[in-house]
Amino acid sequence: MSKKFKVGDHVRWNSEAGRVSGKIVKVHTRDFDYKGHTRRASKEEPQYEIKSDKTEHIAAHKGSALELV
Repeated sequence: MSKKFKVGDHVRWNSEAGRVSGKIVKVHTRDFDYKGHTRRASKEEPQYEIKSDKTEHIAAHKGSALELV
């Protein structure tokens, strides 16, 4: 089971560009479309949309990829 986060939490994760941090702006507990692809999510394994602190880019990640800052 992955970690649970909520909207407003400040988190960080690894990307191709290195460590990135941002704030969670949305929590998905059902499958959703993201940039043309279906992302799988459930109440047990939610996915999170995070707005990057540096670029304001929105990324979607599972809780297992995130770390609370």
